[in-house]
Amino acid sequence: MSDEQPKIHIDDDWKSQAAAEKERLAEEVEQTAQQGGPGLGEASFLEIVQTLAMQAVAGLGGMQGPGGQAIPANLDMAKHFIDMLDVLEQKTKGNLDEQENEILSKTVHQLRLAYVETVRSGGMGGPGGPGPEDEGPKIQV
Repeated sequence: MSDEQPKIHIDDDWKSQAAAEKERLAEEVEQTAQQGGPGLGEASFLEIVQTLAMQAVAGLGGMQGPGGQAIPANLDMAKHFIDMLDVLEQKTKGNLDEQENEILSKTVHQLRLAYVETVRSGGMGGPGGPGPEDEGPKIQV
């Protein structure tokens, strides 16, 4: 056996290709940062409504955990987020376009109905809530 180590030969062409690739990736990262990050579009009013509505749905027990387990209802939390949507509706009255107004008003209405349904079916306020057999209300947001 020979004690010689294999020699690594790096030519100038490879170095220039690596430098060009590094520059290209740096430009992509800069462009992505200027555009608000990967996968994030422009913020919108409807995104605000959807975010608040999803929190309310979670509070009504209408969401599942990462493993598919039921998340118990927390009616205090659900009421808080429904109330926040109501405040948003009152404060933006007359300043929304037709689509925004319709989506907000339907969302608040559906969440109120789901809240009443959950309370009537025996949902408890606070961190407790209905058992795992209760999947929570069916809401389209």
